[in-house]
Order: sequence, then C-alpha cells, then structure tokens
Amino acid sequence: MKSENKLIGTGLLTAITASLCCITPVLALIAGTSGIASTFSWIEPFRPYLIGLTILVLGFAWYQKLKPQKEIDCECDTDEKPKFIQSKTFLGIVTTFAIVMLAFPYYSGIFYQKTEKQIIVVDKLDIKTTEFKISGMTCASCAEHVNHEVNKLKGILNSKASYENGNAIIEFDRTKTNETEIEKSINSTGYKVADKKQIN
Repeated sequence: MKSENKLIGTGLLTAITASLCCITPVLALIAGTSGIASTFSWIEPFRPYLIGLTILVLGFAWYQKLKPQKEIDCECDTDEKPKFIQSKTFLGIVTTFAIVMLAFPYYSGIFYQKTEKQIIVVDKLDIKTTEFKISGMTCASCAEHVNHEVNKLKGILNSKASYENGNAIIEFDRTKTNETEIEKSINSTGYKVADKKQIN
C-alpha cells in the first residue's frame, strides 16, 4: 500500500512539474507580478520526459489497483474497506488532475481577458508594424501573456506573439506609443526582447 501511495504521489508531482512552465504565467497574471512569468521556462525541454513519466507511473498505479488479487488462505478478516487514499476513486481523482495539468498549455488562453479597445486611426501613415524577437517563451500561455501585457498600452492595433517563432508582430499607432514602450512592456513579463525589426 505504501508503494501505491508513492506511485500516486510521484504521478501527481511529475504532472505538476511538467506544467509548471505554463502555469507560472497565469499565476503571475493573477498575482499581478508578471515579471516572474518566465521563472520556470527552463523546465520546458524536460516536459516530454515528465509527461512520459507521469503516464508510466499512473499507468502502473492503475495496473496495481486493477490486477486480480491472489487468494490467501488465512483465518484473518480481510473484508476491511480500504482507506480513501488507497481507493480507486482517489486514484481516479489524481489521474484526472494529472490530465488537467498536462493539458494546461492548450487551454491557458481562457485565463487572459480579451482587451477590447476602441481604436481611432487619424492617419494611416502613423501605423507601424514591428517584429520583436523574444527569448524565453515556451508555450501558448507565454505568448498569451505577452499579448495581454502589450495590449494594455494605448495605440496597439494588433499583437500576435508566437512561442513557436519566438517573436511578436505588433502593429501600433506611433503617435500613441513607440517601440521602446512596447519593448518595456514585453520585458516586464520576464521574457526578453532580443532584437526588433521594422516590417513597415
């Protein structure tokens, strides 16, 4: 029973660790300390291994729980109900929680409020598009965090951050904001602007 509890605990720990790099930006947003968002980005390269370990450990825990028990001839009373922490229900709860944690990067965008802005453009010549190369983004949650922070600035017409490309393409009205302000906003998330290039 102790080994079963250790398996469940290990499965839970690896699932949380695998998602830590993606959960941190959302927790930082909720806490209002967006600068810590990139704290656990170093975990991202290990994520596939942690996911595999989680599946392996929880799969083995389910195997242990569901395999037929050997009949032992003994006079002792074995009809004792197992503790909740040793039950299939508890293992089911842990497995569900692990799945929710592992899938977090795919639904993390729901935690970022969409910033609806009324944008009035006086002169199309004032519209500028710049690509910012950003280091440290590891998942969709990171990109959403960058978009969320940049959209707080006045004059932002469009912000498309991509963790796959390691960049953000931002369209803005240069009479209301500038590249320096946008760079500060991106850097405030904990991810860093490595380079910038004007597109138009």
